[in-house]
Amino acid sequence: QFHEDGFLVLEHFFTTEECDSMRNQIQRIIVEMEVPPHCRTEFSTKEKEQLQAQGSSDYFLTSGDKIRFFFEKGVLDERGNFLILKEKSVSKIGHALHAYDPVFKQVTHSSKVQELGRKLGLKRPVVVQSMYIFKQPGIGGEVTPHQDATFLYTEPLGRILGFWIALEDATQENGCLWFIPGSHTRGITRRMVRAASGSSTCVEFIGSDPAYDDNQFIPLPISKGGLILIHGEVVHKSELNSSESSRHAFTFHVMEAKDTSWSKENWLQPTPELPFPSLYT
Repeated sequence: QFHEDGFLVLEHFFTTEECDSMRNQIQRIIVEMEVPPHCRTEFSTKEKEQLQAQGSSDYFLTSGDKIRFFFEKGVLDERGNFLILKEKSVSKIGHALHAYDPVFKQVTHSSKVQELGRKLGLKRPVVVQSMYIFKQPGIGGEVTPHQDATFLYTEPLGRILGFWIALEDATQENGCLWFIPGSHTRGITRRMVRAASGSSTCVEFIGSDPAYDDNQFIPLPISKGGLILIHGEVVHKSELNSSESSRHAFTFHVMEAKDTSWSKENWLQPTPELPFPSLYT
């Protein structure tokens, strides 16, 4: 099913207790969150806004081996001060919870995740990044149609796999994921790469996405504790959350490192402090 569609829904993969422990841990992290105003980056998936906000921000580019905070659009004034409660303003936290936080590390390397990796035939999977996504009520921004391999490029393609865990019920009302089944077989046409030094932005896009037909997308509502496996080239998106309930999720990406090269042009790079850790412990 996964190889046919490019995604797979596994309901009730994690327990309610595991989901709650992740949510409680993120609350503790937010209470201690200190972000200097000049580092307050609004997170967007629209190309122009992406280049403007993250592309000009070292804070984003150097977040691969750290735990950093990114904010919803419109929650900051021009000085970087919060217009609403800071805990309601966070869009996502990335990109190394799996390495530095004990709760998220335990989940990422849990025996059932490792067993799933083996069932999928992964020989040398390494964890490249992780994110906690809030999809805040009323303002949780849309994520435009994309392929993860645009941002996490490997040669050959087909070596990136996303694990997306619903920490609350994800419904059509609060912004569940939508997919184009089978769209992982057509390669990619757009890449986000590090810009040459001296450019006005830190990253740039090469190529462009085709115009996707909205009618081809199918929604994937999933209940709390469910896991969606996401092929690196499958086209997916999520809509704005205009409901009154949030849609928290924890997601991490794994690369099959056997016979694979990670692009030196990717925004995210392993560092001496954090080489990509093996999924198997």
